[in-house]
Amino acid sequence: MRTVLRPRRLLIFPFILFAGGTIWITLHLKSDDLLLPTAATGAMSDHTLDYFLKKGHIEEKDAAVIQWYHAANSRSKFNEALKSSAHMIEADILLRGLDPIEPIMAHPPENDSDITLQEWLKEGTASGKGLKLDFKSLQAVAPSMVLLEQVRHELQAPVWINADILPGPGGKATPLEPQAFLDALGVGARNAVLSLGWTTGWSPNTDNPGYSWEMVKKMDNVCKPLVQPVTFPVRASLMPQSFGPLQWLLQQSDRYSLTVWTSLSDTLVVEDLLPYRQNISKSRVYYDLLDSQIAQLKALPGFS
Repeated sequence: MRTVLRPRRLLIFPFILFAGGTIWITLHLKSDDLLLPTAATGAMSDHTLDYFLKKGHIEEKDAAVIQWYHAANSRSKFNEALKSSAHMIEADILLRGLDPIEPIMAHPPENDSDITLQEWLKEGTASGKGLKLDFKSLQAVAPSMVLLEQVRHELQAPVWINADILPGPGGKATPLEPQAFLDALGVGARNAVLSLGWTTGWSPNTDNPGYSWEMVKKMDNVCKPLVQPVTFPVRASLMPQSFGPLQWLLQQSDRYSLTVWTSLSDTLVVEDLLPYRQNISKSRVYYDLLDSQIAQLKALPGFS
């Protein structure tokens, strides 16, 4: 068999000499070396529910009880999120569009913010709440992982890392290139839950396609070599026509789960989500929906 040599990435570390000088030592690492633990140590499981159960914030391992706060992309929104009852705080990360160029909390088309990722991580880590980092830009990933690594020893709460990496039903946005995104995560993602999704779209008064067999099989091919737990964000309005493929996807690994989300513009019949609740373990389907939709869903006969 022919041996293929992979390009190696350069990592440069400073070593301080007793004499007071500094030398820099360059280590050559393959991209495969940057996702730890390795397959030899076994796959990891999602400890999100275990964490909140141990803290007394939930009473059972039911992913439907997890509450979310979205778009904490400004200091005022972040402070509101920290004081809220939400278990998980989500925010978007971009590189600042002007000096100093650094990771900030912002959603396109914004290119500046009054809070940096470094500040956000420091305060979020101290809060004990779960943190979800949503990447819209590949360029922001590697420098963000450096900052995440700096607070790693203080982190106890779950950290989720989200990006759309494949084209999905009705999706018009360009996804991040899967392997480039995973390579950029490096060791910073070794204890994280990877939230890997598809670009999607939805239009009223038309038959919107669901997640196809081809789409879920491509996603499984990307995620199968990973050791981290993976949750797949799936658009609620597209789930009724996608039950077979999505159920099959979850059957491919115990590391897999779903995170159901919706857009304000979507029309959602909450009854259509019942097959997922009734046929899939309640610890493997998170519901990131509007409060009114969650209340309707939980009130349905057969939900519990």
